Amino acid sequence: MRLLFLLFISTGIAISAYSQKKNEAFQLPIQKATGVIKIDGIVDEADWLQSATASDFYMVLPMDTSKAKVRTEVKMTYDDDNLYLVAICYHALPGPYIVESLRRDFSFGKNDNFLIFMDTFDDQTNGFSFGANAAGAQWDGLMFEGGKVDLNWDNKWTSVVKNYDDKWIFEAAIPFKTIRYKNGITKWGINFSRLDLKTTEKSSWTPVPRQFPTAALAFSGSLVWDAPPKKAGVNVSVIPYVLGGVSKDYEKNTSTDHRGEVGLDVKVAVTSSLNLDLTVNPDFSQVDVDRQVTNLDRFELFFPERRQFFLENGDMFNNFGYTTIRPFFSRRIGLSAPIQAGARLSGKLDKNWRIAMMDMQTGKVAADALPAQNFAVLALQRKIFARSNIGMLIVNKESLNYDLPADPTVPVYSEFNRNLGFEYNLASSNNLWTGKALYLKSFSPVKAANDYTYAANVQYSKRRLSLSGQYEYVGNGYTAEVGYVPRKNFVRVNPQVGYLFFPSGKTILSHGPKISTSIFFKPDYKQTDSESFFAYGFNFRKLSTLTVWVANNYVKLLSPFDPTNSGKDSLATGSEHRWNAWGTEFASRPQRTLTYAFSTRYGGYYQRGTRLFFTGDIGYRVQPYVSILLSASYNDIRLPDPWGKSTFWLVGPRIDVTFTNKIFFTTFLQYNEQRNNMNLNTRFQWRYRPASDLFIVYTDNYLPENVSVKNHSLVLKFTYWWNL
Repeated sequence: MRLLFLLFISTGIAISAYSQKKNEAFQLPIQKATGVIKIDGIVDEADWLQSATASDFYMVLPMDTSKAKVRTEVKMTYDDDNLYLVAICYHALPGPYIVESLRRDFSFGKNDNFLIFMDTFDDQTNGFSFGANAAGAQWDGLMFEGGKVDLNWDNKWTSVVKNYDDKWIFEAAIPFKTIRYKNGITKWGINFSRLDLKTTEKSSWTPVPRQFPTAALAFSGSLVWDAPPKKAGVNVSVIPYVLGGVSKDYEKNTSTDHRGEVGLDVKVAVTSSLNLDLTVNPDFSQVDVDRQVTNLDRFELFFPERRQFFLENGDMFNNFGYTTIRPFFSRRIGLSAPIQAGARLSGKLDKNWRIAMMDMQTGKVAADALPAQNFAVLALQRKIFARSNIGMLIVNKESLNYDLPADPTVPVYSEFNRNLGFEYNLASSNNLWTGKALYLKSFSPVKAANDYTYAANVQYSKRRLSLSGQYEYVGNGYTAEVGYVPRKNFVRVNPQVGYLFFPSGKTILSHGPKISTSIFFKPDYKQTDSESFFAYGFNFRKLSTLTVWVANNYVKLLSPFDPTNSGKDSLATGSEHRWNAWGTEFASRPQRTLTYAFSTRYGGYYQRGTRLFFTGDIGYRVQPYVSILLSASYNDIRLPDPWGKSTFWLVGPRIDVTFTNKIFFTTFLQYNEQRNNMNLNTRFQWRYRPASDLFIVYTDNYLPENVSVKNHSLVLKFTYWWNL
C-alpha cells in the first residue's frame, strides 16, 4: 500500500509539469474612467459606452458544445478607489426572473444570477468572487483551491440591480481596499458566469467543460489593465461592536444573567496582498445556528466553521488534510472557553508564496479547572508547476501556567499538543487531474508510538469518465487536539469510478453509474469495515435529479457501541455485523415556487436489525421576499432485545423574510427527538451601511413533552465598519 502512496505522488508531479493556461486568448482590456460612475443600474455614463465588452458567452450546461443562447454583456472600468463592473443580462424567454429571496450569499443553483471570478494574482488558484441574483441579493466569497468559493467571507462593497422588460442589469463598485492583489501586475485572471433558470442554461465568458464549475480558475481569461492598479494606500479598518443581552437557565434555576460587552476587530493591509487581522473580546452571537442531525455514527460529527474572523485565507488552515484527517479545525478554539484576543497575518508574499499565521488566546474556566490556553498556527504554501503547490503547517496548543492536578476528581488537560505537516496539492493546468499527498506528525508530553499520518489521493475528471483513488493511514499514537480526526489506528482504501451517457432525447440530459468501495483495515491489514456502493443517477434537462443506489456494509466493532446512540445497551467489541441496503435521492426543478427533495434508505442494520430512513425538504417562496423551508427526517430502527424499536424524528422549519437586500429576518425551529430538545432561533439583521449591522438574536430551548423552557437568551448587537 505504501507503494500506492508513492505512485500517487510521482504521478501527480509528472502531470503538474505542463503549464500552458487554457484560455489565455480570452482578454478583456480595462481602462481608467475619466468621469464619475454612479451605481444605479443605468448604463448611461460615457465611460461605460467607451469600455470594451465581454460577450458571446459559451454554454456550459446543459451541454458545453455551443455558444450560449442567452445573451450577456459585461463591461469593466476603474478609478483611484474602486473597480467597477456592469453586467447586462438579457432575457431569452418571457416571464419573471427566478430567485429564492433577497438573502445574501444565495444558493447558486436556485437563482437567476451573474457572478464574477477574479484571480488577482493570475495564479489560477486563489481569488475573489462577487455577484448578485436578479432581485439584487449580493454574493461575495473567497476563492481557494482553484475553483471553490467560501461564502462566509463578508466585506465592504456596493451594488445595484435594476430590472427592465427585456433584461436585468447588475452594476457594482468594489473598493481596491476590499480585495488583495499583487502590486505592479497588469494582468488578472477573470471569468464571468451567468445562470438563467427559465432556459436552464449556465454560461461562461470563456469555454468551461461541463464537468467543472464556472468558478474553475484554470479556465479563466485575462483582464488586461492599461496601467497597474495603484497601491491601495493606508488601508486600516476598525470594526467595533457593542452588545447587550439577557439570558436565564431554568434547568439550573439560576438568576437572570445580564450581559454588556464591547469588542473590536481591526483589519490592516500590510501590503496590497497581505492582511493583518486583530480581535479583542470577539463575539459570534449572530452566527447561524448549526443544522442538527440524528446521530447514529460511531464517531464525532463535523460542523463547519461559521465565525467571520477565522475565514479569510482560512483554506490554508482548515483545508490542510482531508475531510476526516484535519490537523487544524478552528472550531476547537473557543469551544469550551472564551476567546480573549487573537491575531492573524495572511495573504500573498509574492506570486508563488502564501502565508497564514494565527495566534489566539483563551481564558480560564474555573468551574471546569480549564487553564488559559494559547493556540498558534503557521501555514506556508508555495506554487509549483502550473497550478499545484506544496505546503507546510505547524499547529501548537499550549496550556499556560498549568500543573497537572493531584486530585483524581479534577479534569486533566494536556500541557501541550503540536502538529507538523507537509502537503502536496496537485492541480493540472487543464483541471483534468487533481489530488493531494499528505504527511503529519504529532508531538505530546508523553511520547507515543505511530504518532504520524500519511495519505494520498488522485482524481481524473472527463466529461463522461471520472476515476479516483485514495489511500489513508492514521497511526494509533497520532493526536490532533486542535484538529478533526475522529478515527485513529486504521488504513483506508477508497477507489471510485463513474461514467455518464448523454442521450439525444428531450427529457434526460445525462445518466450513468457510479461505483465506489471504502475498506478500513487495522495497520496489520486485518479488515474492520467496508462499504461497497453502486449508484445510478439521472440528470433531467429541467434540472431535477434522481439517484438510486444499493450498498453492502460490513463492520467489526473496535469498541462498545449503542446502535441507537440513545443511552441503551452497547454491542460488544469485536462483534461483526453485515447488511445490505438500498435507497433513493430526488430533487425537484428549482424553477418552481414550490420545490421539494427527498432521500430514502431501507435495509439491514447492526445485530441483524433493520433501519428505515426518510428525509425530505419542502420549500415555497414568495419571490423575492419570503422563503419557507420545512425539513424533516425520520429513522425507524428495529433491533432484537434489549433495544427493540426506536424511532427518531428531526423536524426543522425555517422562514426567511427579506424585506430588502439589507433587512433580513430569519426564524429557525428544530425538534430533535433523539436529544429530547426543541430549539428556536430568530435573528433580525439590518445592514444599515456596507459591512455594518444591527442584530437582534433570540434563542430558546424547550422540553418537547410539555414545551417548558430549558433556557432562553436575547442579544442586541451593533457593529460599525470604519475605514481610516
